[in-house]
Amino acid sequence: MKRDTSAIRSSAILLAPGAAVFLSFFFVPLAGLFQESLRQFTPGGVGSAAQAPLTLANYAELLTPSFAGFFLDTMRISLLASFTGIVLAFPLAYWITRRLSPRGREIVVGVLVTLMFLSVLVRTYALELTLGAAGPLRPILLALGIPPNSRGYIELLVAGGLLHYIVPMGTLTLLATVQNVDPRLFDAAQTLGAPGWKAHLTITLPLCASGLLAAFLFAFTFSISAFVIPMILGKGRVLFISNLIYNRFSEIADYPSGGAISIVLFVVALATVFLMSRVANRGRMG
Repeated sequence: MKRDTSAIRSSAILLAPGAAVFLSFFFVPLAGLFQESLRQFTPGGVGSAAQAPLTLANYAELLTPSFAGFFLDTMRISLLASFTGIVLAFPLAYWITRRLSPRGREIVVGVLVTLMFLSVLVRTYALELTLGAAGPLRPILLALGIPPNSRGYIELLVAGGLLHYIVPMGTLTLLATVQNVDPRLFDAAQTLGAPGWKAHLTITLPLCASGLLAAFLFAFTFSISAFVIPMILGKGRVLFISNLIYNRFSEIADYPSGGAISIVLFVVALATVFLMSRVANRGRMG
């Protein structure tokens, strides 16, 4: 009994500094943001007044069609980019794990890590110069009947910017997942007569389901909170929720409205992660 109490006390001492930092830099600012989102904003001021009354008007405003459009665009493009990124990242992770030599894996993983840390501005402007309205691919786009300034093309351009991060991040996340799958299971399925594609669908993918879900959730949470990519590649016509938050805080100083949008975005991200995890767990139990 004394040993258990001592172990709990030691664990509490070790966890206390990290918990204090996490509480100070996450929960306390988030609580302040939530409190600000419930205050009434007076145009012409900066944020809410000291004794501003409490109101739900900032949240009710988000139910209007214009605000709902921002949320729907963010969710739709983020889901599309996340799903596409994982579809591209999984074969790449499988190829790195199963086909490359140890030295080759080190090189490719190093390249992927470098891509992860490359400045988002550099990558975004590189895409803009290559695929934008004045880029070298403009004649090809016109020949295919795709106007470079159309909304559909701009949405695809934003999704492509997100893929610049999703594919390396998803690949690195899935490497360990693929590594933990026994390759003899795939070989046994082929020995019994199953074609390669069927062996992957019935063995490899189900065994990698948890890793695929984790990679997708990482990609999705990154996408819905993206700021620079839609700001530059969206050309003012395709904007994400994060751009709207920036507008509320920095351009019109409406802190209560910006706080409400931030809280809703946080809740949406948590709800998405929770629901998808529950669905995945039920699928495994069934």
